[in-house]
Amino acid sequence: MDIQLLPIHWVYLVFIGFILTLLVKRRDTTMICVVGIFTLGLLATETLSGSVSGVFNSFIYATKELMGTIMIISIIVAMSRVLIRTGINETMVAPLTKFLRTPALAFWGIGIIMMVTSWFFWPSPGVALIGAVLLPVAVRVGLPALGAAMAMNLFGHGIALSGDYIIQGAPKLTADAAGLPVASVMEASIPLVIVMGLVTTITAFWLMRRDMKNGKWRSGLVDSRLEESGGLVPVDEESKLLIGERLKRTLAIAIPVLFALDVIAMFVLNLQGGDATALVGGTAVFILIAVTLIAHRNAGVEKITSYLIEGFVFGFKVFGPVIPIAAFFYLGDSAITDLFGKILPEGSHGIVNDLGVALAGVVPLNGAIGAVTLTVVGAITGLDGSGFSGISLAGSIAQLFATAIGSGAAVLTALGQVAAIWVGGGTLIPWALIPAAAICGVSPFELARRNLKPVLIGLAVTTIVAMFLV
Repeated sequence: MDIQLLPIHWVYLVFIGFILTLLVKRRDTTMICVVGIFTLGLLATETLSGSVSGVFNSFIYATKELMGTIMIISIIVAMSRVLIRTGINETMVAPLTKFLRTPALAFWGIGIIMMVTSWFFWPSPGVALIGAVLLPVAVRVGLPALGAAMAMNLFGHGIALSGDYIIQGAPKLTADAAGLPVASVMEASIPLVIVMGLVTTITAFWLMRRDMKNGKWRSGLVDSRLEESGGLVPVDEESKLLIGERLKRTLAIAIPVLFALDVIAMFVLNLQGGDATALVGGTAVFILIAVTLIAHRNAGVEKITSYLIEGFVFGFKVFGPVIPIAAFFYLGDSAITDLFGKILPEGSHGIVNDLGVALAGVVPLNGAIGAVTLTVVGAITGLDGSGFSGISLAGSIAQLFATAIGSGAAVLTALGQVAAIWVGGGTLIPWALIPAAAICGVSPFELARRNLKPVLIGLAVTTIVAMFLV
């Protein structure tokens, strides 16, 4: 499968290097992303007006792609604000403090609950359900909001999504591309997912505890007052609302029950991904309306809008810095064709996938090199922030290597799947991990930085393990 690389491919790769360097150095990437989009537009359209327009249109494209996530986070934050002001949130999570009594228990408890939930519903709706309920408990026992975000992110978008053993969306894509049964890819992925999960989460936890002990921990909060309110939304003492204790306890029971009914509905109606997120979001809207009317009485109608505005302000405050970098990386996938027309070679599946194919075509064919190549290809295809868009390519390349080597097709396929989803599915690409970052009130860039070292170490160890399994 030969793909001719054009200047636009190399320019895109250069700008990826610039962006990743700035992220590692904790510098802002907005300017370099805008320059990158402009440069790609200039190469694609060969006109100044087309490239300038491309910058704005790429922002619109990225916003459309992210809008579902922006909406669910904003609505959950709006709902959480009225729950915190009324004290319902505190009453609701009080029983959980008996189980999550230390930062360590909170980190692993939130992570395991998130992993199990994500197996059945995928991570995005899981973040909304778990973050709203467990985050205040975690912060109260000493786990920073950024630590809770790491746990939800690594266990949900990392471990659960890379294996995807219940919904089986990921293994089906890679297995079909490799010409293998889904069951064989899932079986081969089990040791890889376990190794990757253990190494990454243990490393992340150890680094977190070390930095907290040495005073090097960065909270990453988008608002310094968030720590006081469980990391969800800031609330002033004078703005708290008084409602009866009996009513407060009733609502504290009713709200988790409503979300539990959502979970049952997801099972019964087979709702997944965006549909499951929409159900959670709609439930949160009705909870917001009901609690606001009860708490504010005559002023409730107007206050509903006020809470929604606060939620959207918070949501866009978190998402705003991400849109330029998301716009740039989306150009590595289908956005380049949607915005600038068919400018890539025949048979191309996007700039990022073309680079992955080119890499696979220039490396020696043996087991060790094959494992390294599949990890790198998976990681490269994950740079578009999807995780799923490139796993078919990983399956195809795994099949080519396995044919040349004579074995290891399932292991290589699973390795490419794990690498692509850990990178692009939501642990390293800033906008892919926005759900966990936003619900915890932390910067997605800071969360990506905290994840970077543990995930890279995990990928290295998992690749070595795969070499022995091929």
